[in-house]
Amino acid sequence: MTNQSSDMKPYDLTGKRVWVAGHRGMVGSALVRRLQEENVAEVITAGRDVVDLIRQDQVENWLGETKPDAIIVAAAKVGGILANDTYPADFLYDNLMIEANILKAAADLKTEKVLFLGSSCIYPKFAEQPIKEESLLTGALEPTNEWYAIAKIAGIKLCQAYRRQHGLDFISGMPTNLYGPFDNFDLKKSHVLPALIRKADTAKKNGEASLEVWGTGTPKREFLYVEDLADACIFLLKNYSGYDHVNIGYGDDVSIRELAETVNRVVGFEGELRFDTSKPDGTPRKLMSSERLQNMGWKAKTDLETGIRQAYQWYKENYPE
Repeated sequence: MTNQSSDMKPYDLTGKRVWVAGHRGMVGSALVRRLQEENVAEVITAGRDVVDLIRQDQVENWLGETKPDAIIVAAAKVGGILANDTYPADFLYDNLMIEANILKAAADLKTEKVLFLGSSCIYPKFAEQPIKEESLLTGALEPTNEWYAIAKIAGIKLCQAYRRQHGLDFISGMPTNLYGPFDNFDLKKSHVLPALIRKADTAKKNGEASLEVWGTGTPKREFLYVEDLADACIFLLKNYSGYDHVNIGYGDDVSIRELAETVNRVVGFEGELRFDTSKPDGTPRKLMSSERLQNMGWKAKTDLETGIRQAYQWYKENYPE
């Protein structure tokens, strides 16, 4: 790891033009809201109808015309265990292309600052807990999402390569499991928390006696409210300029059983939990060490139950009966 104090370098967003790539997603939309709250930078966005991030020529042309001062790469093809396992080629290829196209075009234009966002799935399946940044590439990945993980690892390394070869201020942040407004509540593609919110809401409306949960309920996961992630990203953009990627987490984890119980309490579903042990558990535990980020002066503010209440409120407003 590099010297942490030397990695802290102020970057003033005042008057800057900041492109949020992937602004329609859960993370991207939170970043746009956070930047608009800051009210000092001009936020630039472009939908797929304007620029297809998988097409190198389109990315180069669009970036060449808009020339943002800073870029946050929140665009990605994402999904849960089932989606990753079903579409491995799509997850690997699409994510490699998105990050490579953006970073190459940004490097050619000598963009002042780029923040690339990865995922906690980059770490080995049996990494020592809590997982520190140094654990990267020290063991085998979780097989059910290795395609996505490999693409994200490549993104980190590409940022480091441009930094090393060209002296560019490209940095990487690795968020833990995220949830909140604009999450994906499609049961075939969603992650565990939004899936549980939808299942619990449906079970409550239908007066069902029980709720099915995938796996044994024993794996432990960490969850970060997406508004907190957006705040951490702006903090890193404004303060961090280091070679190493930085973990962005909540700092605590819960079992899937505890998570389901919390969701049921928030939703008001009083039935029992039924665990389908024929379904995969995935990694036994995944808690990231956010010590490095906390030492820089940032910490998550939203506790899990409060965050779930806010996510459920958004779900009710946007997925009416």
